[in-house]
Amino acid sequence: MPKRLTIGLLLFLALVVLGFCANTARNVARWQPFTETPAERYELLASGWRLISPPGPGPHKAAVLMSGCDGVHDNMDFWAGRFVAMGRAALIVDSHHPRGMDQHQAWRAVCAGQMLTGAERAGDIAVALEALHQMPNIDAQDVIVLGASHGGWAVMELLQLLDQTEPPPGLSEWPARRDQLARQIGPVILLYPYCGLASGAGDAIWPEWVRGLMILAEKDSVVDTEKCLEMAEGLVVQGAKLEVTVLPGADHGFDQSERSVLSPLKFDQRYTDEAVRLIDRFLQGFANPAPQG
Repeated sequence: MPKRLTIGLLLFLALVVLGFCANTARNVARWQPFTETPAERYELLASGWRLISPPGPGPHKAAVLMSGCDGVHDNMDFWAGRFVAMGRAALIVDSHHPRGMDQHQAWRAVCAGQMLTGAERAGDIAVALEALHQMPNIDAQDVIVLGASHGGWAVMELLQLLDQTEPPPGLSEWPARRDQLARQIGPVILLYPYCGLASGAGDAIWPEWVRGLMILAEKDSVVDTEKCLEMAEGLVVQGAKLEVTVLPGADHGFDQSERSVLSPLKFDQRYTDEAVRLIDRFLQGFANPAPQG
């Protein structure tokens, strides 16, 4: 290879690495130069989300579901079905399709932490909570908030940001008063969430009425389970009412069947059933009983 071409290639690779590092630093700093108003974010998300309601006129208690970094897949429908069986309306928030991040493998940049961080998606949850508050036949108090993987990161970021004045990165302002949004949050369910360096959720002071369940996979090949255990321990020390369970032998995304072609991850009915049992037990004592069978 000619010397000039080699030098040019090395310079190009150095610029790519530098850009990657700079963008990662921007995300860790929670700086998003492009912002939307809550009304604009609502218009964007409402084009892609799905509200599944139980029979009857309501008002129904509700749940908000946030998918992993690869977008909405069958596990979101599964958990939504569980909540509907409990008598709750389930709002599946699609952060990807309305932004075009389900096209041309763009979701991989989300999984790599280069686009749409958990802190940014916290704004999606805030807008969804306010939207539920405005929907007829919905009782928008005591809302279950479930997040899987990247979605779990987003849920934890929201709990941290609600204690701050600044809105989530990418939003020009909060869609409602922070205390109102916080009061809407009931049970929090975190399935194998990301807890790494880019997450600012570890120093959160959770609202005193919020109770959480974190279900981790012992053999997680995507996120660091030990980091989540450390983060959970710190949150509990700071007053969070958070239960943590590690499923022995489980890997990341055990409840999801739909995969990209090259994904090594697999659906596992055993661990999904165990997660169902843990979540049903956790939700006993909230507004609606867990389904039977």
